[in-house]
Amino acid sequence: MTRNVLSWLEASEKNCPDRAAFTDPERSLSFAEFAGAARRGGSFIASRAPQRTPILIFMEKSVSAAVAMFSAVYAGCFYSFLEANQPPARIARIIEKLGPSLIIADDPEALGVVIAQGFSETESEQGCGVPVFGFGELAGASEDPELLAARRAASMDTDPLYVNFTSGSTGTPKGVTVCHRSVIDFIPDFTEIFGIDGTDVLANQAPFDFDVSVKDIYSGICRGAEVLLIPREYFSIPAKLMDYLADHGATNCTWAVSAMCFVSVMNGFEYRLPDKIRRVMFSGEVMPVKHLNKWKRFLPDAMYVNLYGPTEITCNCSYYILDREFEKGDVIPAGKAFPNEEVFLLDDEDRLVTEPGAEGEICVCGTCLALGYYGDPERTAEAFVQDPLEKRWPKTMYRTGDLGRWDENGDLVYVSRKDFQVKHMGHRIELGEIENAAMRSDEVSRACCIYDESKSRLYLFYTGSLEKEALAGLLARDLPPFMHPSVTMRVDEMPMTKNGKIDRKALMELYAASRKAR
Repeated sequence: MTRNVLSWLEASEKNCPDRAAFTDPERSLSFAEFAGAARRGGSFIASRAPQRTPILIFMEKSVSAAVAMFSAVYAGCFYSFLEANQPPARIARIIEKLGPSLIIADDPEALGVVIAQGFSETESEQGCGVPVFGFGELAGASEDPELLAARRAASMDTDPLYVNFTSGSTGTPKGVTVCHRSVIDFIPDFTEIFGIDGTDVLANQAPFDFDVSVKDIYSGICRGAEVLLIPREYFSIPAKLMDYLADHGATNCTWAVSAMCFVSVMNGFEYRLPDKIRRVMFSGEVMPVKHLNKWKRFLPDAMYVNLYGPTEITCNCSYYILDREFEKGDVIPAGKAFPNEEVFLLDDEDRLVTEPGAEGEICVCGTCLALGYYGDPERTAEAFVQDPLEKRWPKTMYRTGDLGRWDENGDLVYVSRKDFQVKHMGHRIELGEIENAAMRSDEVSRACCIYDESKSRLYLFYTGSLEKEALAGLLARDLPPFMHPSVTMRVDEMPMTKNGKIDRKALMELYAASRKAR
């Protein structure tokens, strides 16, 4: 029985020692090389950090960063990863919340300056006080088999594996804590359903501190597949991205919707076609059908999958393999639950919603659930609750905050965030409906609608060549008057959060700046 994700790594090390495990533009390590490096790094960490304590990794996404992550796991610890483009104040808040035993960095000296600035900005009296080590110190360490064996023997499948920090409405990032058991439960089903095996090259788009990357990293070590790490900057240079995918024979893309839209908007396929891609999976936002259809036009034989699920349920809780054509304005279903996961809808009074077309909050039960929010029992208790439908034994349920409905085929359909469903002029409005109406035009590539409750105004932002007047006419044709935006603004590109979702706050700041410039 697998109790620790390291069992997968060691099986791949034994079965395919010379196969590439992780590759970036600078270097590649085989499974044997990677596992050996992780054990040496794990020995370094274990000699300095107690078991089951957090290790903060502050590095650019790379093969070395992946080694650092598994070094923390070999030490019997758990990791939390931050990419180097974080604001100093956010870094300070995360360090304060996490309380890591040590920090691993590409450049410890530069990081020290950033940390000091962050704690100064937050006016924290605590300060950092956490030792910071360069990755080179891990790489130069010697393996201590006895220490590693002792840590492994004391480990449990409910031990934390990683903490991913997501944005929090209070301004304090939420640390979603996921244990080994949840990943061990999910990944074998995920890889079996979609046929991921040792012949695959998994093109990793997501940052390591975003849970989409969990599917790439752990599918790779579980099935002996190569994980091809794509640098962030390649998603602003289409030619470099397409060359990289084609040259390395990428077969699988498990990407954020925004990354797929970048390729189609920038005409990446017209430059070069990575024709080995046989599987395209997307998540994070609603996939615009026009962009999906462009991918399908160039890669018609690939499998396309819509994945749904928040970080708190270990990547995804449902999937839909696209088995038909979709037209502009169609909604792609979120599909059916993964094995050993229960997905259901509850109304405002916690009654089960089963009627097709009726909306309810999407709720999830199963081994997939995260342990909760790190060091935050109050917020954990709000989101991870007793299933109100089960009165006989403790059964934890996660409230996603998403609205969904069942279609006539029994598939789940994502509707919107509960907070994207607004009451405007006496009418209940789904902001996604306005966005979809705008994107029916071939001349609108992306659209985002925001509601300002204090002013009762709808703001529509879009990218594309369509003039505002023409867009207003299109919306007037498809939407009732109470859904017409108060303000429509064309932007050069959609600002994105670090996790690849549209940054609504940044859009409103763009609008405010445009008002001041007049």
